[in-house]
Amino acid sequence: MAGGLKHVTSSNFDETLAGKLPILVDFWADWCGPCRMLAPVIEELATEFEDKAVVCKVDVDANQDLAERYGVATIPTVILFKDGNMVEKCIGVKPRQTYVDMIGRHI
Repeated sequence: MAGGLKHVTSSNFDETLAGKLPILVDFWADWCGPCRMLAPVIEELATEFEDKAVVCKVDVDANQDLAERYGVATIPTVILFKDGNMVEKCIGVKPRQTYVDMIGRHI
C-alpha cells in the first residue's frame, strides 16, 4: 500500500484505513486555491515517507460522505489516521514541517 500518492474514494477508503501504516489524508477540491498550494507538499511527503506511511488525497466534491464523516467543513484539511482511527487533524495550509511532524509522531 505504501509507495506514492494514492487517490482514495468512498469505495476504497475503509480498505485503505485498514492498513498497518499511519495514513495521512488530504481532503481537497480542484477549485480550492489553498489546496493547490498544498498539493506539491503532499506529493513530496508521499515520496519521503514511502515505506513508513500512506499518503492519500480525497476529493471532497466527489466524496462528500467522507468529508461529512470526518467533519471536514474547511479545505484543505489534513487528517492522520493510525490503526483506523483519526489521531490528528490540521485545517488550512500549514508549513511543510507541520505535516512531517504529524507523520513522525505516529511511525
